[in-house]
This record gives sequence, structure tokens and C-alpha cells, in this order.
Amino acid sequence: MPGPNRGFPVALVLLLVWALTGCGSGGSGGEGGGGAVVLDWYNFPDDSGALQQAADNCGRDSGGRYSIRYHKLPRTADGQRQQLVRRLAAHDSGVDIMGLDVTWTAEFAEAGWAREWTGALRERASEDTLAAALRTATWKDRLYAVPYNSNTQLLWYRDDLVPAAPATWEEMLAAARRLAEQDRPHFVEVQGAQYEGLTVWFNTLVTSAGGSVLTPDASAPSLGEPAVVAARAIRDLARSPAADPSLSNQMEDENRLAMESGTAAFELNYPFVYPSMKENQPELFRHFRWAPYPSVVPGRPATVTIGGIDLAVGAYSRHPGAAQEAVLCLRSRDNQLANALEGGLPPSLRSLYAAAELTASYPFAADVLKALDSASVRPQTPAYQNVSIAVAHALSPPAEVDPERTVAGLAGQIRDALGSKGLIP
Repeated sequence: MPGPNRGFPVALVLLLVWALTGCGSGGSGGEGGGGAVVLDWYNFPDDSGALQQAADNCGRDSGGRYSIRYHKLPRTADGQRQQLVRRLAAHDSGVDIMGLDVTWTAEFAEAGWAREWTGALRERASEDTLAAALRTATWKDRLYAVPYNSNTQLLWYRDDLVPAAPATWEEMLAAARRLAEQDRPHFVEVQGAQYEGLTVWFNTLVTSAGGSVLTPDASAPSLGEPAVVAARAIRDLARSPAADPSLSNQMEDENRLAMESGTAAFELNYPFVYPSMKENQPELFRHFRWAPYPSVVPGRPATVTIGGIDLAVGAYSRHPGAAQEAVLCLRSRDNQLANALEGGLPPSLRSLYAAAELTASYPFAADVLKALDSASVRPQTPAYQNVSIAVAHALSPPAEVDPERTVAGLAGQIRDALGSKGLIP
């Protein structure tokens, strides 16, 4: 998380600006001059090799017009945003392409850090793209990024422990209690640490209960009874036998590892857990199944919070035309397919969900697409970072949540967050 603003010495600020603008501008050539352009692409760190492969493919297919240099940002979303913000605040011309978390579009657009996509380029960027994914890349009806991949959570479970997936939150907790009484693996793995994952969990439950965190114009908290229902669901899990003892410190990867260790019966997580289980625990993989996210209100399907990365072109790039061309290549069908198969990240192109190449390795593709078609989006506001910090702080640790009191207090914290009061952006 960003630390307190203690006021840097002027000399240090100037040195930082010089370092960011100097070392980040390694591109060569120009759009109006001769020679190939080197585009610098800053994105999340990918260990599968899919992103580097996409960069190499696009450079090769450009016919010598450009090459792409892939820079790995820090592991955490907070660290990624922090590095990009620092570079862009320094007007770094070396940020040609950047991978934005789906929550950053409003902030980067309002700050003037991302180029708008207009005309024929917007049409190309929108073609075949999932509607919810496009919403994450849009601010005030203007497109500022192109969805590179999407993401959503499913319920993953072991069919040797439960004969069928629970349809509701309460059914899942009841099944966990029965398994605990039988001294069998019974934990429900979910993101309970004080970070963005806890905000996502809450947002999914709030929208699944028919509410929203903010009003439609994002000017004030909405919350209400749906937020109380959501907070109660979090509290009930945290105080039940279903809770992993380390719930308040768990993120997505800790959930994956716990499920692979054999101590859990259920996991609410992203599709990357499927190839991981297949490779790391082939015996457990035989019993690893998936189902829609459980309803928090019986009879009302869950609206799972959409995730993913959107590709934006830096406002200070010296090669915006080449960068936009490269973005469209990076998110092409072939590159998204490789990203899904090798990196485990669901595509943002609708047509890929019917592709035999994907469904052969993604037997849950139809369930992912269904979840994405009904997905909820996290509050869209330039102050999102502040709002997310307020939510995660109010709900941590999950076992200490008092539904009515916590939601009442959260409303005031969100008002302050929207006004940038008491929080560091």
C-alpha cells in the first residue's frame, strides 16, 4: 500500500523525475522517420512466457515497423500502479503501452495519462469484445484502453467430498460444517487478507444481493441492506468451521496452495487454479470440479466481479500510432488464445469461448463466459484506490465484522475516500 506522504526534498524529486524519464525512454526511431520503433510495454509479471511470446510475435509480424520490449511490473497490483503513476506523473515518454488493472481506467483517464481510442480504432478495439470487459476500459463514454484479457471467479470443489456443488452460500457453509464433523477436509478458501481481493469479495456479494457499493454516478456510497447481507456472509464464513485458520492473511495464491495441499473442500478463485492443480496434484485433480459462484440470496444468481487487464497507450509516448497498432496485435485472437492456454487467463474476445482449441483445455469455458456476461464491475471512480482501501480496512479481519455497524461506518469512510480525505491516493 502507498505509504504516508512525508514530503520529499526538492532535489530528490528532481532526481526521481530525471531517472524515470531518462531510463524509461529507450525507444528508437520515430513514426515520421526511418528505422524500427522500439515500444516499451509495462505489464504484470507473467511467468508462463505468453506475454513475451506475444511481444515477439507482434514485432515479427509488424514487418519491421516496430519491436516490443516487455517490462515486468511488480507482483502486486498496488506495486504495479505505483510504478506506473510515478512514471506518468514524471511525463515519462518511454511508457508506450501499459497494462492497467480494470479498476484504474477512470483514474488514468482523468489524470490525462492514457490516450483515448476514437473512430475506426475504437471500432477495431471493440469488435468481438465482451461488453463487461469494455465497460472496464471506458470512462464517461470514452474508450481509454483495450481489454487484453478478462477474468472471473468460479466455485471449485472436490467431488470426492461433496456429491454436487452447493448452489447457495448457506449450502456451502452447511456442507463445510458436515465435513468438519466427519473430520474430513472442509475449508472454504477465499481471499480474506486486507487488500484488493477482500474488496472484490465484498463487491461480488453486494451486487449479488442486488446492491452496489457506490451510487450510479459514483458520487456517494450506496451500500444499504445488500451491503449488510454481504457483510453478514463474510462474517458467517469467518466464524464457521469453513474458515481456514489463516483466512485473514490469504490471497489468491495462498488459496490455491491450500486447495492443492488437500485441506480444503471448496475454493472461490480464478481459472488459473485448474492447470496448477492438474500439474501439481494429479491425484486430487481427478476430483477437482467447478460450478457457478454460489448465490448469496437464494434464487438470485451471483454477479461475480470482473477482473482482467486492459492495454492503454501512454499519453506521453513518442510513438502513439505504432503503440495502438501494437496493442491491437497483442490482444489478437492468437495471442489471447496462447495467454489463456499458457497463462490461464480467460480471453476478452467472445468468439474464443467457442473455439475448440480453448474448450479442449478450458472445459469450464461456457461457465466462465456465462459469469462474464452477468459480471459486476468494481466502482468506477478516479478515487477507486481510496474506496478500495476503505472497504478492505473496514472488513478486516473478517471474523470481527459486525454487519450493521461495519456497513454504517464504511459509508462514512467511503465519503471521505471519494473526497480524498484521510487516505493517500
